[in-house]
Amino acid sequence: MLAIQAREAGGPGVLQAVDIPVPTPGPGEILIRHKAIGLNFIDTYQRSGLYPVRYPAILGGEAAGIVEAVGTGVTRFAVGDRAAYGTGVAGAYAEAQVAPEGRCVRVPDDVPLETAAAGLLKGMTAEFLLRRCHPLAAGETILIHAAAGGVGQILTQWAKAIGATVLATAGGADKLALTKDLGADHGVDYRTEDVAARVREITQGRGVRVVYDGVGAATFDGSLDSLRVRGTMVLFGGASGQVPPFDIQRLNRGGSLKLTRPNVDHFVLERDELLARAKDVFGWVADGSLTVRIGGTYPLADAARAQQDLAGRRTTGKLLLLP
Repeated sequence: MLAIQAREAGGPGVLQAVDIPVPTPGPGEILIRHKAIGLNFIDTYQRSGLYPVRYPAILGGEAAGIVEAVGTGVTRFAVGDRAAYGTGVAGAYAEAQVAPEGRCVRVPDDVPLETAAAGLLKGMTAEFLLRRCHPLAAGETILIHAAAGGVGQILTQWAKAIGATVLATAGGADKLALTKDLGADHGVDYRTEDVAARVREITQGRGVRVVYDGVGAATFDGSLDSLRVRGTMVLFGGASGQVPPFDIQRLNRGGSLKLTRPNVDHFVLERDELLARAKDVFGWVADGSLTVRIGGTYPLADAARAQQDLAGRRTTGKLLLLP
């Protein structure tokens, strides 16, 4: 089968197409024939060596498809079932992959497999950010960075459904228009505006209750400066690079601020947590209350180009690789 392998740490050029045997599921594992594979920024971190893995490595941790074989002892899945995974599995950049059955979820018949691959991980991410890192309440004013991106779009829709006032950053008029369509109350162009100053202007100097920041180094200072007294900074990614060490007294000077750096894996450690979060996401997709926008699809063989487009912020929504 075709797989995309990072032969070593480096730029997109280290990704190469390889022909490898279809894996055989072991005890407690299922073999999923992929129909769609989700791209995530962590894939670029692993490729570059920022998050080291053992090279050569087949990257990717999110996909959806059809169960093609099951190992001994498997009780949750049968051949022909529709299945997806978004945490606890590696090696998704391939036409098929084996995965522990405990890390996989069934995809309802009324949810397309492409939508499952695009929405499962980002939907679960939005859920823990809005419900667990800071339980968002109606009437709170928040700032969402990169609101036209995959997680940002879901965060914006969900926050508006809760009843929050959403300030959304994006780069350029087209992306800002998209955030408006998703329900954002105010748009801020990070390319041309001082984000913190604009936030203070919109909020009459008070600042926002929470900032959801998946961009990292480029936005971190402005995010802290956008918070009100006792505000919360939720730093959940580093699309622009990792935040360097800083003086923790800055949180005190900013007004007893709180900072958290969460990871979705830690919020779906138990099987019942994973199932509950996936059920929520698929349910909202099925009933139309959550729209998962696929910003682009690429042949699996074009994984390097897809990663370049993702890292270069040339896309909106979720990107998929199609085997």
